[in-house]
Amino acid sequence: MSVTAPRVRIQALTPAHAAAARQWAERLGLGEEGEAEFALQLGDEGLQLAELGPDAPGPVRVDFVEGGAAHRRRFGGGAGQMIAKAVGVQPGVRPRVLDATAGLGRDAFVLASLGCEVSLIERQPLIAALLEDGLARAARDPEVAPIVAHMQLLTGNAVALMGAWQGEPPQVIYLDPMFPHRDKSALVKKEMRLFRPLVGDDLDAPALLDAALALASHRVVVKRPRKAPCIDGAKPSYQLEGKSSRYDIYPKKALKG
Repeated sequence: MSVTAPRVRIQALTPAHAAAARQWAERLGLGEEGEAEFALQLGDEGLQLAELGPDAPGPVRVDFVEGGAAHRRRFGGGAGQMIAKAVGVQPGVRPRVLDATAGLGRDAFVLASLGCEVSLIERQPLIAALLEDGLARAARDPEVAPIVAHMQLLTGNAVALMGAWQGEPPQVIYLDPMFPHRDKSALVKKEMRLFRPLVGDDLDAPALLDAALALASHRVVVKRPRKAPCIDGAKPSYQLEGKSSRYDIYPKKALKG
């Protein structure tokens, strides 16, 4: 059964943003008129994606400067966070990480804030646009600019990009595939409501894992809901478990300073 892709239009929230909105429309192949379920909106606070309709939740945008990203940067626990342990952050070790399922870039930003060089791959063009806009705005903030300088965004199919990787491979590849049953927090529910029609579930998760295991020089880390099954294929050597999530670790070689 084929599923019709949702319709998305571009919307400038003020006349001052009309020209830039048209540039995004041309890049992403979006119209400015007509019926649509979603709008990619450009305003004073940057680019945002909004569901249209009477009971729609608020818009989603990438913000590395304020809000949750700022709170986690200041009070999140630093190198003691589970994600840091999962990717192998330790004294004298800040691995080069490829986040192959970047989404809104939150986990990648945490790793960059800890000093890791992070490449991000996002295949959904609208989400990649939100990420690109968020990184550009963060690069203008004196406090956050040094962090996002460690983040490089790539757009495209992660399996294909990993298979054709040029140059030195990432030491660690991090995967967080879209899963049907997710965190029930209000924030995540709002984002899932917006993104699931655009992204769907990552039915190619086994192919992602295979490509990551072939490319990573030191380890692959897969984030899963705590009670979810492992991705089909190779089995993890060990797991780190939290309240709602866990990290499946596939080590290949020890990370050393």
